[in-house]
Amino acid sequence: MKPITPSAHGYLDYVTVAVFLLAPKLLGLEGLPALLSWTLAGVHLALTLVTDFPLGWRPWLPFWIHGWIERIVGPALLLVAFLPKFSDGGSAFGFYLLMGLVIIAVGWLTDYSGGTKEALRPSL
Repeated sequence: MKPITPSAHGYLDYVTVAVFLLAPKLLGLEGLPALLSWTLAGVHLALTLVTDFPLGWRPWLPFWIHGWIERIVGPALLLVAFLPKFSDGGSAFGFYLLMGLVIIAVGWLTDYSGGTKEALRPSL
């Protein structure tokens, strides 16, 4: 049994959006690291809003697909941390490494079998 429910995952997703949105200001990220953080905030918000789980707004995307997207994003952020603009000794390296690890951990601990009730059904 995985301890993170679909509802809890939804709250964590919205916290993740806030972290990506605020990180450039709080950590002094500039240039590409800041732009990527703001972009990830927008993409993660959009993904969360269209996911079919309790905190989604428009249930279009099945929760299990949401999970697979995060299974790709987490490791990708680990790789991003080692890119030249990110690994130059600034806070970008630590931020992207930590966020990648957090997203991977949340993915491992989330029960993606729950939450999907309406996704991909036509609206009436």
